[in-house]
Amino acid sequence: MPAPDEWGQAFGDEVLATAILDRLPHHCEVVSINGNSYRLKNRLQAIKRDTDVA
Repeated sequence: MPAPDEWGQAFGDEVLATAILDRLPHHCEVVSINGNSYRLKNRLQAIKRDTDVA
């Protein structure tokens, strides 16, 4: 999956990519989540586990 700034290349049209990216959050509700990231916590544990094995 390309990063959003590369979507113009993926779609072959910068204007189309901009329109799609503009409309994605149009009907969305933004939910702000505060606190520690479980994804980051799990990633750091995996890195520690990998370095402990090596």
